[in-house]
Amino acid sequence: FVEANIRGGGEFGPSWHQAGLKANRNKCFEDFISVAEHLISQKICTPSTLAVRGGSNGGLLVGMMYVLRPDLFGAIHCAVPLLDMKRYHKLPAGASWMAEYGNPDEDWDAFLKKYSPYHLIDGNVEKYPPMLVTTSTRDDRVHPGHSRKMVKKLWDMAAAGGVGEDGEMKRDWPVYYYENIEGGHGGAADSKQSAFMTALAYDFMWETLCKGKSS
Repeated sequence: FVEANIRGGGEFGPSWHQAGLKANRNKCFEDFISVAEHLISQKICTPSTLAVRGGSNGGLLVGMMYVLRPDLFGAIHCAVPLLDMKRYHKLPAGASWMAEYGNPDEDWDAFLKKYSPYHLIDGNVEKYPPMLVTTSTRDDRVHPGHSRKMVKKLWDMAAAGGVGEDGEMKRDWPVYYYENIEGGHGGAADSKQSAFMTALAYDFMWETLCKGKSS
């Protein structure tokens, strides 16, 4: 288990957090990629055995890993995420985060479009890593619309890519979706649901990383 203390977080005080705001958001993603590349270079893992998991703002982070470096990860769990950065300010609580991310009405072309995973899906990519997206119907902070739109777009684009001569989808984009009808932004209403959501995520990552590998 590795926790990446990247710029934009609060681990090392206000200046560390401010280093990843607005137009500097790319620093968060660059740091995270560097951590992953370091783990691989040190032979702690390989891309096919490296899974990442993030929720809320961390969901935006791993969503960006999905579109920026699909070659670097074997599985991704993206929980209660922000993914459509063009409209996030129009959804519940979103407008209060503009000091963090920027104002889409003013900053879209300048920098926000560079870290909106929903808008960065690339139809020319033949293979994206398997991803599990989880959300909550009653999330009053990050609207489940972010997750729903992302998954629907990926499913539709994958299907539009057609089927190859081998009978497999030309766009190898396995995406799984689970929406809990309770729980708010935490994704679970009680301990039982929390245990289920945690087990769901780790089972997905374990099964995906171990697929086709001997025990």
